[in-house]
Amino acid sequence: MVITVIKGWCLSVLGLVLSLPVWAAQTSYSEHIQPIFTDKCVACHACYDAPCQLNLGSGEGLQRGAHQEPIYNGARKVAQQTTRLFTDATHIEGWREKGFYDVLGQDQAQAALLTGMLALGRQQPYAPNSRLPDDLNVALSRSNQCPQPHEFAQYAQKNPHGGMPFAVTGLTDAEHQRVEQWLQDGAQLDWQSWTANAHEQQQIEDWEAFLNTPGARESVVSRWIYEHLFIAHIHFQDGDTTHFFKLVRSRTPTGEPVKEIVTRRPNDDPGVSMYYRFVPVADVIVHKTHITYGMSPEKLTHVQALFFTDDWQTDKVPGYGAFSRSNPFETFAMIPARARYQFMLDDAEYFVRTFIRGPVCRGQIATDVIRDQFWTFFQDPEHDVYVTDTAYQHQVNHLLAMPGQFDAITDLVSGWRSYKKKRNRYENIRRKRYKNAELPDWPHLWSGNDQALLSIFRQHDSATVRKGLVGDVPKTMWLLDFPLLERTYYQLVVNFDVFGSVSHQAQTRLYFDLIRNGAEVNFLRLMPPAVRQDMLDSWYQKSGKVKLWLDYTKIDDDTQSALALPSGNTLRVFAHQLLDRFDAINARPDPINRCLSAHCNRSELSREAANVEHVLSRLASRPAAALKVIHHLPEATMVRVELSNGEREVYSVLRNREHTNVAFMMGESLRYQPGLDTLTVYPEVMSSYPNFIFNVPAAQIPDFVGALEQAKDELALREVVERWGIRRTHPQFWAYFHDLAEHIRERQPLEAGVLDMNRYENL
Repeated sequence: MVITVIKGWCLSVLGLVLSLPVWAAQTSYSEHIQPIFTDKCVACHACYDAPCQLNLGSGEGLQRGAHQEPIYNGARKVAQQTTRLFTDATHIEGWREKGFYDVLGQDQAQAALLTGMLALGRQQPYAPNSRLPDDLNVALSRSNQCPQPHEFAQYAQKNPHGGMPFAVTGLTDAEHQRVEQWLQDGAQLDWQSWTANAHEQQQIEDWEAFLNTPGARESVVSRWIYEHLFIAHIHFQDGDTTHFFKLVRSRTPTGEPVKEIVTRRPNDDPGVSMYYRFVPVADVIVHKTHITYGMSPEKLTHVQALFFTDDWQTDKVPGYGAFSRSNPFETFAMIPARARYQFMLDDAEYFVRTFIRGPVCRGQIATDVIRDQFWTFFQDPEHDVYVTDTAYQHQVNHLLAMPGQFDAITDLVSGWRSYKKKRNRYENIRRKRYKNAELPDWPHLWSGNDQALLSIFRQHDSATVRKGLVGDVPKTMWLLDFPLLERTYYQLVVNFDVFGSVSHQAQTRLYFDLIRNGAEVNFLRLMPPAVRQDMLDSWYQKSGKVKLWLDYTKIDDDTQSALALPSGNTLRVFAHQLLDRFDAINARPDPINRCLSAHCNRSELSREAANVEHVLSRLASRPAAALKVIHHLPEATMVRVELSNGEREVYSVLRNREHTNVAFMMGESLRYQPGLDTLTVYPEVMSSYPNFIFNVPAAQIPDFVGALEQAKDELALREVVERWGIRRTHPQFWAYFHDLAEHIRERQPLEAGVLDMNRYENL
């Protein structure tokens, strides 16, 4: 597909009517205004991290308006009110009662706040592709100012560069005229949600019939499935590729309008009789919250067989409440563990994405407990003793409870100690049980589909999950069994409250640290006994040794592994054997970062593209001590390569930071080892949050890579930026930025969504 910047710009939704004078046609919000907001505003104003909670991805978000209280607050002593769009209020009056104020001028006898913000953004334009002033803070950590309409004049005087879109190329003259005219005409909203097509509707009815089947065991299975899919953007086989649905609990059955039951968590007591229903995802799809899950008639048949083939019975439907929320292993003990685990394994990438990439847009509570790059595998159900040994299940179930249900400050220390003690008792029992199990071997790694091998990349407070093994051999790897996978999901997704107190957030973070350690220790069982302690010590250097002593249990350092790996260079030997054995299900072969030949590129490329890839591979897997520019590169850089035939490739250049350990909530900078940082280079957009874009003609790639290799400091990198960089002030910034999402759409259309630019840096 031939794509150029010019073509991408001209095909933008913004150009449909704007060649005409704005007064030549009636301005429609859905046809003319929302496309402008989608193109120029949604990249910042979406999800919980939208500045001032102003979500511009839908008419409902516009009407709701802005709020002066941020959602991300790591110091609040008590949980704050929930302000979830489409959920916590359905009328303007309800949002006004929650403290949201008007930005459209509909509640005021004065100009719309949006009018003033857009006008302010045009008053002092920046020179094309210039670097922003140093005193203009564009960092994600900035403190957003959220003036109400009567405060705007004072705000504008103090913040001459504080208009919208903030610190980026703004609206064109025609776009600005269009929005201004619409606001002056009363800002009428004609936004209407789409409806399911025939293929989708039939499957919705079939799935709703299944989920709402009466009976005790049917009810408990449906509840478990709902708690595992409530965050999903569900698409149906043969459905429209732009149509996604959410599974909700409703007061009304199939055939009647959905009346969603609103609770703080998905596993809170609904309080009334309920039905599971599907509703359209009504706002603009943004990549950072777009965690997809596929449904089809075949999957429905599979799920029915998975949960109801075994002759298990129950006449007890579990209750709700803090105890049930804290321990899904006891709450759903009546459902066969094999069925629950297999359901998650079938879509392993989805489940890992839910706690690595979502659900809260800004995930440092989860991400500062993981390495910047690692691989994840899963224990085969046939070799997971929790799945195969019911007596063992009953012995350990009560120890698998998780903290965070009580979030008063006084609960932090006592709650943490109690749950840590339970977890460590479980680990000790588990270690002894596996000593008597068959020795771990290659068949003990699940290989049921191409989601069996996952790569995870952290970029500070966000992270990316990909099927397949991407990047150089990482320092750590995870082996997840059912208790590890299920606890991670419940702790970080089902039970996590982004509006919660500091106590709740701290308990979540501390327990996830124990889960990560459990996944690492489980992986160590594959290694030769003689190297396990040294490997563990390399993961927990310096202050990490204190953590090993204080919070974790000892490892099994004498039970053999059947893999028969050597005691030297063990991890790399394991990785190469793994890649050979599981080549058929490795979704992303990587000749760039693990180059084993003279040609470090994919084989199917043209000669020009192959040469580009081979040259870019010079940046991969080299430590920052030898490649100084790494110290000055952002964490997720995109390199857009223009080929001579008019096509383009996009490469992610991800910075992998190294630490002595990742075992503590505080002091990450004290544990940082910058000289050991490396880069991963891969031909995809591998972040929801691009930090910077370089646009380079293919013929100039050798010069580009050479310049990066020679860049020793920030000033040298700035020279590279001057030649090839796309700064926030570039006249065609939005064309380049949205072309990244287009790149995703071309290759994985169901995964595409508007990317986030809150982390785009001022290089």
